[in-house]
Amino acid sequence: MRQRIFFKLLAAFSLVMAAAVVALFFPSRSVFLLLLAVAIALLIAGFVSVLTARRLRNIMHFADRIATGDLEAQIAENSTDEIGQVSSSLDAAVRRLKRDVAQLKSTKDQLETLLNSMEDAVIAVGPDDRVQWVNESLDRLVPQRARLDSPLEETIRDPDFLQAVHTAGKQSKVSTSRASSILPGRIFDVTAAPLPGGGAVAVLRDLTETERMEKTRRDFIANVSHELRTPLTSIQGYSETLLDGGTENGHTREFLDIIRKNASRMSRLTEDLLTLARVESGEHQFDIQPVAPAELLREAAQHFRESARAQGIELQIQDSTSGFVAADREAIRQVFSNLVDNALKYGASGGKIVLGARAQGETVEFYVEDFGPGISSEHIPRLFERFYRVDKARSGESGGTGLGLAIAKHIMFAHNGLIWAESELNHGSRFILTLPTAQEISEKV
Repeated sequence: MRQRIFFKLLAAFSLVMAAAVVALFFPSRSVFLLLLAVAIALLIAGFVSVLTARRLRNIMHFADRIATGDLEAQIAENSTDEIGQVSSSLDAAVRRLKRDVAQLKSTKDQLETLLNSMEDAVIAVGPDDRVQWVNESLDRLVPQRARLDSPLEETIRDPDFLQAVHTAGKQSKVSTSRASSILPGRIFDVTAAPLPGGGAVAVLRDLTETERMEKTRRDFIANVSHELRTPLTSIQGYSETLLDGGTENGHTREFLDIIRKNASRMSRLTEDLLTLARVESGEHQFDIQPVAPAELLREAAQHFRESARAQGIELQIQDSTSGFVAADREAIRQVFSNLVDNALKYGASGGKIVLGARAQGETVEFYVEDFGPGISSEHIPRLFERFYRVDKARSGESGGTGLGLAIAKHIMFAHNGLIWAESELNHGSRFILTLPTAQEISEKV
């Protein structure tokens, strides 16, 4: 379809050409007709220009309203020429924009409602370390209400919190820390994650009550264990004295032996509970010194060599490595004792236990491996929980307390190390622990 503007301009051009032809064939009337044609052409051109300018001004006014955020603006244009088509396209675009903005606003409102309903405090920080958004929990948390677009340090000054947020924003990775100076007497777990456009969002979870309950639990266990030590020692001592006294009655000796065994087991349990409570609470001070991995392996093997030989089990050191690890010799000896003792109890059917160590970058990886029946995969994630037993019947018969691996885990954590288990049914088990090298520790200090 030909457009109307084109017709109007073509009509004006045709009048001028017609006037020129008339002037050529009728010279006497040429001047008059030429002037008439020019006048008509100018009138048509002026009318078209005024109409076009008015329509363009409507579009400009429409664009200005959109630029100021008025999405209710419309162009009153019913024409089907080029300008009319542009107007229709702009109207359609604004309608789509209005729908998208409404949907974004709804999503934003839902997200804000969700975040404001959280008990945890949430704060978003821009790339310039200025506060972009906070939820109501954080607003209630800080003594002074958070001000948007203010420096982060004006809202929260805790250095551990600030370090976690800066690490997440600058290094684009999740960072965690524990903040204890945001409010007096309150402890917060801080998790900061990077935002796509720069900056970070941090979540603060109040751990004060959890820490208080955990401390109460540890203190209770420590106190009860401590109070049980004296009577258990007395029971064990008296039962042994009676047994050594040569009691002739068979039933009496049997009962005394049961008392002695159970008192001994309870005594071990209270000692393990006290050890675990001290390690968990941080009260136990570790003497971290450079130790050769070969020495730790040799001491563990020597301690259990006779016991292994008595059971017909070969105990060998397979791998070792040079250098030094940063460790408390006595604490790591306790970890190895627990792992090797478990291997002797539950992996004896394999006939062999292997100890070893190998360098892994800035750490040394130790392992204790047996070739016994192995551990089913569903038990492995819970092996290091206190009192967890894979086989309750066998564990009770072996005299274990169920706390050895839990103590080992906390000792390794205190050394900035790790411990985990790898096992497969009928293919033995391997317990692996890592310790940082002595050089790595000295660099951190």
